[in-house]
Amino acid sequence: MLNLPHVPEVSSAELASALETGEPIQLVDVRSPQRVQAGRIDLAPEDRFHNIVGSQLIRHTSLAGTGIDPAVPVAVVCGFGNDSRVLAYHLNRLGCNARSLTGGMSAWMRMALPRELAPPPSLDHLVQFDRLGKGALGYLLASDGAALIIDPPRDVGDYLIVLEDTGAELVGVADTHVHADYISGAAALARQLGVPYYLHPADAVYPYDGTPGNIEFEPIGDDHVIELGRCSLRVKHTPGHTEGSVTYLIDDAVAITGDFLFIASIGRPDLADKTVEWSEQLWRSVESAKQNWPPGMMIHPAHYASDRERRGDRSIGEPLSKLITENVALALVDRASFVDWVATRSGSFPDDYRKIKAVNVGLLHVDEAQAEELEIGKNECALGGAA
Repeated sequence: MLNLPHVPEVSSAELASALETGEPIQLVDVRSPQRVQAGRIDLAPEDRFHNIVGSQLIRHTSLAGTGIDPAVPVAVVCGFGNDSRVLAYHLNRLGCNARSLTGGMSAWMRMALPRELAPPPSLDHLVQFDRLGKGALGYLLASDGAALIIDPPRDVGDYLIVLEDTGAELVGVADTHVHADYISGAAALARQLGVPYYLHPADAVYPYDGTPGNIEFEPIGDDHVIELGRCSLRVKHTPGHTEGSVTYLIDDAVAITGDFLFIASIGRPDLADKTVEWSEQLWRSVESAKQNWPPGMMIHPAHYASDRERRGDRSIGEPLSKLITENVALALVDRASFVDWVATRSGSFPDDYRKIKAVNVGLLHVDEAQAEELEIGKNECALGGAA
């Protein structure tokens, strides 16, 4: 790396805060258009997002022709935060106020912003972790000094910082299902700390050929109860997205639904080449939830598609009653219409999802670079597009 003078930097969390609060800031992504298309920071308005390949930008002797406004601060983005330092320095010499994104897109994709939700009576803390780069969500629950983490990514650093702040002790880790779009950190974290890893046994297999997985887990099933402080966390088996998909219910007030129910869609049942069979399961799961869960139960999923699904505080979650009236899939009232609706929205998905499934059931091992490559881009786990 070049021995540069001091180059100002901005962390992923600082950049996210600036973008979410509407601070004026431009993004200059210096990666190739192909890499940008696979995954980019999409919180900035389009007129403040510039994709200028680094080898071209470095040749500019002025800002003319770049579209960059020298009056608006700039965050320079590359893959790992190396090229962006050189190019931020270059832009500053051309009259910009530019900073390099520390760690680049690699750091942005790993970042999980914590958002404290209103906890139901049996919890002291309910924290939603928002991976802006993936559109993925995980959760930390704490009650009377005991904590459980649900659906964590492979990098759990942000979770452990918040865990320490709560003063609670982690007593378990859980997945709502075996994920296809990102590598779970649940089994590894449970193994590291010597606590149970909760998973439905129907998901402890490779779904494409039925090969048993190679992971240690604590099996859970329908109506299983996980005791957490004064909270009795109830498990509901909600298959359809996967055969072992579960929802965690808290006080009949909160449902952590994984990829079963989203705010604007539902989990796609076509990721394992069993669309017809799993569509029927999904219909039964949806109908059971509509009939048996309280209308005011807050639905907190594992994914979202866009900022349109956010509440005013930027969190993701809505009462079941609102989903029933506004989520098209939940508004369908008969099985045939539901199955037809699913069929018209099923389709292709990234080939890497098969590899990620294999990693998550312990049948494939990848290094850090391979893991990052597998996880590029937003999730595609919902019917009708990313959610």
